[in-house]
Amino acid sequence: MKIFEFVKKELEGFSFFEKLFFAIVIFLVCIISIYLNDSKIALVSALAGISYTILAGKGKISCYFIGMIGTFCYCYLSFKNGFYGNLALYGLYYFPMEIIGIWRWAKHLKKDKQEIIKKKLSIKKRIGFYLSACFASVIAYFFLKYIGAKTPLFDAISVVFSIFGQILTVKRCYEQWHFWFVVNLCSLIMWIIAYLNGSNCFATILMWLVYLILTFYFIKQWKKELNN
Repeated sequence: MKIFEFVKKELEGFSFFEKLFFAIVIFLVCIISIYLNDSKIALVSALAGISYTILAGKGKISCYFIGMIGTFCYCYLSFKNGFYGNLALYGLYYFPMEIIGIWRWAKHLKKDKQEIIKKKLSIKKRIGFYLSACFASVIAYFFLKYIGAKTPLFDAISVVFSIFGQILTVKRCYEQWHFWFVVNLCSLIMWIIAYLNGSNCFATILMWLVYLILTFYFIKQWKKELNN
């Protein structure tokens, strides 16, 4: 498939509301970030992250290509702010999983349009994922506290739930959005704390806030599509 044709198909299937929301959010993040003289890396990370979330929510395989850009930027920001859990998560886990995601999603695209076929877990598997994530978060908390992470609780929860969330994303499961809700909320709090302590990362706060809003939207959209 030619690049132009691929891009054209990736842009199909968006409602007017989704296009308008996407454009407004990107514009506001850019304006606010420039006005506050925010870090350019933080701005690129925010734009790539927001684009990734919207494309992933629509089931577009291009989300992983955009996600790689955001991953590199976020690794730099995490290292600079002492969020070692997030640094390891993005550098050692997200990047390989994005490559795997491209391969897995490519095999499960709808025939009528370039979007993935969505599914959901059984109740037994769902409970198993939730309990495993909570248990692993406790272990991660004590480890991050031991090595001197600045916000070990939020760092641990966001890292562990991100790992499970990414697995469910690659598996195309609806339940991923429950995990991303926890991740986005914890990460938002974590970066607000960093900003209040002098970090030049307001664009990153906006990014996580938009993620949180999009989580509610895609929980509703995926559930609606699966019920239909």
